[in-house]
Amino acid sequence: MMKDKITKALFVYPETPVSFWSFKHAISFVGKKAAFPPLGLMTLAALMPKNYEIKLVDMNIEALKEKDILDSDIVFISAMIIQKESFQKVVTLCNSLGKKVVVGGPYPTSSHSQIEGVDYFVLGEAENTLSEFITDYENGTARHLYLSETKPDITQTPPPRFDIVDMDKYATMMLQYSRGCPFNCEFCDIIELFGRVPRTKNPDQFINEMTILYDTGFRGGVFIVDDNFIGNKARVKKLLPEIIRFQEERGYPFELSTEASLNLAEDDELLSLMARAGFNMAFVGIETPVEASLLAINKQQNTKTDLLSSIHKIQKMGIEVTGGFILGFDDDPEDIFDRQIAFIQKSGIPMSMVGLLTALPNTQLYRRLVKENRILNESTGNNTHDLQLNFIPKMDIDTLTEGYKRVVKAIYTPKNYYARCNTLLKNMNEYPSRPVAKMTLPVLAKNLKGLFASFFIQLFSGYGFEYLKFFLKNLFTRPGVFVQAVSKSVMGHHLFRITNEITAPGWLGKYIDHKLETVNVNLFRLETKKTPDSIFRIINLHIHAVTKMQKKLLKVNKSSTGHLGHTMQTVSADIKSYFTKFEHLVREKIGTIKLDDLKTNLEKIKPAILKKIAQIRKDCDVKYAYIKEYFTEAYYKAEDEINRLVALLGNPQAVAVTT
Repeated sequence: MMKDKITKALFVYPETPVSFWSFKHAISFVGKKAAFPPLGLMTLAALMPKNYEIKLVDMNIEALKEKDILDSDIVFISAMIIQKESFQKVVTLCNSLGKKVVVGGPYPTSSHSQIEGVDYFVLGEAENTLSEFITDYENGTARHLYLSETKPDITQTPPPRFDIVDMDKYATMMLQYSRGCPFNCEFCDIIELFGRVPRTKNPDQFINEMTILYDTGFRGGVFIVDDNFIGNKARVKKLLPEIIRFQEERGYPFELSTEASLNLAEDDELLSLMARAGFNMAFVGIETPVEASLLAINKQQNTKTDLLSSIHKIQKMGIEVTGGFILGFDDDPEDIFDRQIAFIQKSGIPMSMVGLLTALPNTQLYRRLVKENRILNESTGNNTHDLQLNFIPKMDIDTLTEGYKRVVKAIYTPKNYYARCNTLLKNMNEYPSRPVAKMTLPVLAKNLKGLFASFFIQLFSGYGFEYLKFFLKNLFTRPGVFVQAVSKSVMGHHLFRITNEITAPGWLGKYIDHKLETVNVNLFRLETKKTPDSIFRIINLHIHAVTKMQKKLLKVNKSSTGHLGHTMQTVSADIKSYFTKFEHLVREKIGTIKLDDLKTNLEKIKPAILKKIAQIRKDCDVKYAYIKEYFTEAYYKAEDEINRLVALLGNPQAVAVTT
């Protein structure tokens, strides 16, 4: 039996599409490449044998090179559902280079039966499966599938390997205290992956991880990735005093954030401890202001309190609330869109992450919809950009998607966004005991860089007046939260850009339809004329139309173009058809015009056309690779068509008519 020894392991984290959650357009203000590092792979690395040489490639900050794969003995890939397109490309590349592939993480765990090209699946929580796989692999007896049947004791989980990532490339670091959530929301996959009994690390264990991170020299934001940090209130109340002590002794080096349930507002002691520990943000799943929908999805915890009062109470303790909202529940009323807009504006939640409901695999929602024969396809994991529901909603689909776009567009006008920011900062300003981080030179440099970038970019933007009003108001009336005001401004820039990308496809489709109609009308007019000039104008018309459509498409985000695939393919086919018509036109005129004159004139305009095509090709290959799949045929065929036409004019029988 052949044994495989591992000395070099390559860890790959696939690319995440740009979305509300990527914060791409905000983190660039402070020179960062990605918001968060891949904590799962960093933890996996800590579980590997100590003698392994491990290299991690996060495709969100650097390209994966073939050399990285070839230099390794085996490749480990972890991915979420939203990363599945990039994930599959990595798997395919590894297959082509003959490297064994091991995968895990949320996406493979929920959908492994649909994934091809993978040698080994190590699913569930790695603490229970990785060691067995490594032993079997090195003994030549590895199975195709390893699945954790029990939940591991995470008090035995080692600290993540911070040394395998370039920490300067990330805006925020990550730690984990617990796994699991005690609640039972129908749409949630977390309780399926990690269970409903929260498992926590020991206080000493978690403080040790904070110390290791501190010793790397990192200072700034730390996101505690727990699905519900307060899922076990008794234990977290034992941890928080230790975090407070850690922060006070070191001058509050970390700005903490996490995810928590809204019942945080019901526990004054817990809320006070979190504020004193340096928590400045908590993501809360609010979902909807409609009580009937909350009850239907088993989110009773949000019906036991006044939503707005709870949100404002948390804010007044100096903790920003970031809210998750969902549209598409069965019990959503017709006026849900207006109600969501009104609620969000009153809440003072600047970052209101509104998404369409998606049925994730292995959730209660998915199982129910399967029984009701309402599942259309598998979820993309992106409930904000692709605008494609993977199930049949009770509401009309067009009404739902158009209503969703209306909500997002309304809440992310600069005026409405800054109004929510002012509500938040007014509430946060009421907390006088907010911990203040010790100002070190690196922290000061980062803050100043963000401030200058914000001022000079946003002041001269299309929303510069709203920005200036917000900037000055908080500078002079709320100086205690001015740093937060700058942060909110920078985040607003990202949110405005993403909103434009989400709402752009609608008008782009209409623009393309209009442009095609215009081309067809002009083509008909030109074909009725019997002059060589009309032929040359047809060529320019083709190229001009394609170029204009390309410019419009470039305003649409990469992950927004998926549902335009059919339209784009139609454009490509139509352009090919135009060239075919042109060729027929030339053949018809063979006997009525001088071929030499026609060929001479065509040769004159050929360089300009080919130059334009070359630029388009360069843009496709380098800057805008993602549009290649829609326009490859049109762009790459154009040069060949021009050459064929020149050849045709020289020898009419040399080239067959395209059918």
